[in-house]
Amino acid sequence: MSRIRTIGAAVAGISLALSLTACGADSDPLADDKNSSAAPGTITVGSANFAESELLAEIYSQELEAKGVQVKRQFNIGARELYLKALQDGSIDLLPEYNGALLAALSTGGVPENISSPTDVLAALKKVLPSGTEVLEQSAAEDKDTLTVTKATADKYKLTSIEDLKASAPTLKVGAGPEFQERHQGLKGLESVYGVKFKEFKALDAGGPLTMKALVDGDIDVGNIFSTDSGIKTNNLVVLQDPKNLYTSQNVLPLIRTTANNTTVSGALNAVSAKLTTENLTTYLAKVQVDKQDSATVAKAFLTDNGLL
Repeated sequence: MSRIRTIGAAVAGISLALSLTACGADSDPLADDKNSSAAPGTITVGSANFAESELLAEIYSQELEAKGVQVKRQFNIGARELYLKALQDGSIDLLPEYNGALLAALSTGGVPENISSPTDVLAALKKVLPSGTEVLEQSAAEDKDTLTVTKATADKYKLTSIEDLKASAPTLKVGAGPEFQERHQGLKGLESVYGVKFKEFKALDAGGPLTMKALVDGDIDVGNIFSTDSGIKTNNLVVLQDPKNLYTSQNVLPLIRTTANNTTVSGALNAVSAKLTTENLTTYLAKVQVDKQDSATVAKAFLTDNGLL
């Protein structure tokens, strides 16, 4: 989402800055933040720069509005490094996240190998959240980063898992979002965990249409594709298994500034999480990615179909 992690001083700096900013806030940051154009009491909902994140953010926004909460949308911010900074400076108050990826981003020492289940990941995540932020109930919906290939490539190199890439990777080109180069759950982790080192990296987008098109067209051999992408099925692609759990559980959940939360907000968002599943998220995301419907229309359909509007 991408949902892959950043390690090192850059993330530590983001986490520390967020912690310090939150600790110093004694009043509503939405009212006091000079950089925010939102009216006092308004919740600014953000999203990352890929279709699923925007759809989830729109679902959150419409459900909050249905409960009488004023909402400002600040979607398509960018990668995790950017939207965590936006959360830090009060530009946004809420966004959809993925438990494993967020844990990895906030754990400079790396996620322990024995933490991979949704329950364990959530418990570990709550321990490293910066002061002034919290996560609400996580959903059953899960969307993982994957390494995906065409069936022709899988057959040619006898690929069923990431481990199988070790021998052929030096001749293959991988495509993903630019941040994939520097993240543990990107090129660095693939090399350290699996011994996989590709011939070439092509910077495209985070599991988005550019990466999918490049993979289908043969411009890249391996693509970082999100597991809920309908293109995996429609293009008969092969998702490589991850036996060493480089990619932990990635359950969708709301990340929110504590000062923006109350019983109305948490009640609305928890109700959404209770209805979200991997299956229905994949179905409604296809309406955006394949049917080319706008996210607001699809979000309304999701909420209506699930008795939330």
